[in-house]
Order: sequence, then structure tokens, then C-alpha cells
Amino acid sequence: MSICSNVLMLALFAAVPAGAQTPAAPPATAAAQQSDPDVRVDPLQPDFTLAALPTTLRVPNHKLAFRVTHRFSRSFGAGDIGDLLADFFGLDSGAQIGLELRYGLRRGTQIGIHRTNDRTIQLFAQQSILQERDGRPFGLDGIVTFEGRDNLHQQHQSALGAILSKRLLNHAVVYAEPLVVFNTNPDEGDVADENNTFMAGLGARVRVLPSLYVTGEITPRLAGYDPKVNQMTFALETRVGGHTFQVNVGNGFGTTFGQIARGGETYDSWFLGFNISRKFF
Repeated sequence: MSICSNVLMLALFAAVPAGAQTPAAPPATAAAQQSDPDVRVDPLQPDFTLAALPTTLRVPNHKLAFRVTHRFSRSFGAGDIGDLLADFFGLDSGAQIGLELRYGLRRGTQIGIHRTNDRTIQLFAQQSILQERDGRPFGLDGIVTFEGRDNLHQQHQSALGAILSKRLLNHAVVYAEPLVVFNTNPDEGDVADENNTFMAGLGARVRVLPSLYVTGEITPRLAGYDPKVNQMTFALETRVGGHTFQVNVGNGFGTTFGQIARGGETYDSWFLGFNISRKFF
């Protein structure tokens, strides 16, 4: 009996840890990420920008996002169709390229840097104020930027503005972005009241398939310095996991507020481009 009792006791003792091996609870950080609405995919706002204008999509706390912008310098209207085909629709031409990094400083606050290969650097900070998912009638962000040419050594410019977004029938989001950009005029000899630019970015993103979107934007200058035509861009984009791929056609190269304020080339000049974005969350 004593041997049987000992065996039974050993079996019961061995069964305790085996029965206790239930699936481990997720770490606190993983649970926090799942409960953070900023981490979830927003099917109507897959990216933090349209083509050049920002959206009200929030970067999650302490997360990163990276973007490449690329605008080929050959206009579709330059030369005849033979020239265009010889240049492979502009892909053989030079380009203005931008690299951007965003960081979620805290809940609702994102900061970042955007640099183009003409050595313009733009620093920006964006603060979420209202979110439609919280029952508000529209989304609202405030944004402030500081940029300069020659790696911030020349023509310092700053911008201040708001980003308003509104969802339409669960298929689209429209944007209105009043912005004032200071010191957009590179010619210091011009009159002082034309050294700044007030503009209104207008844009929309329409979801045509679960991961396919049509996007458009235009930025009319309403007052102040406006040497060229209003920049506009149309795009087709797709979302694949944490990546967003966009092919666009626009009449300008601007991807910073100072560049956009100076305008596009002409309404007859259209350039092929693309954006590639990656979320690290």
C-alpha cells in the first residue's frame, strides 16, 4: 500500500505543473498595442499623406513610419510620342527624391523630418485635436513646420496650418487644409507683403476596392507669393500589409510646404512619380 500511495502521490505531483501549462497571457505591451486604436489599420486612411499633403492619420505612440517620394523631371508634353517612348515615359530622366521619417512622440503627437535631394529639409510636428472615431463630426489636426534650403542653411521658412478630414459613406475621406507659409519668396528685393503665401490644400482619397484607392489633391494659393500655377496631383495606390504603394501624375515636384507654396510648373506639364510608405508597427 505504501508503494502504491507513493506512486499515486508522485503522479499527482507531476500532473500539477502539466495541468498548469495553459497558454501564456500576452505581455502587457502586446495587450496595450491591441487596445490602442492608432495601431489598427484604418481602411479609409491607409497613409499619413495623400500625394504631398498630410492626412489626419495618427502615428501610434513610440512607433515609426518611413516614406520615399519620387518625381521624374521629364514632362509628358516634352517632345512627341516617339521622344516619350524613347525616354520610357520619363523613367530615364532625373528626379526629385524625398526621404521622410515620422515618429509617434506620444498619443496623438507625431514629429518628423523630410529631405529632398535638392538639399531642402523640412522638420514638422503634427497634433491630433479631434477624431471622427471618437464621435466627432470631423477630424482635426494642427501642424507646424520649419524648413530651409541647403540643409537648413538658406531661406528658412515656417508654416502653420490645420488639417480637416471628413469621411463620406465609408468609402472616401475628403480633406481641407488651410496653411500659411512664411518667407516663401526667395527674392529679398520684392515687396514685403508678397513674401508669404496663404494656401488651402484640398484633397480626397476614394476606396474603390478593399486595398485599392484613387487619390487626388490640389493646393490653390489664395493670397501672397504665388509665382507659378497651383500644384495638383492624381494617384492610384494600393495597401499591402504595412506598405502603401502609390503611382501619381502631377504638374509639380513639391513635397514640402515651401515647395508646394511656390507652385507647380504649368497646367500643360505633367510628371510621373511615385510614393512608397512603410509603417513599422
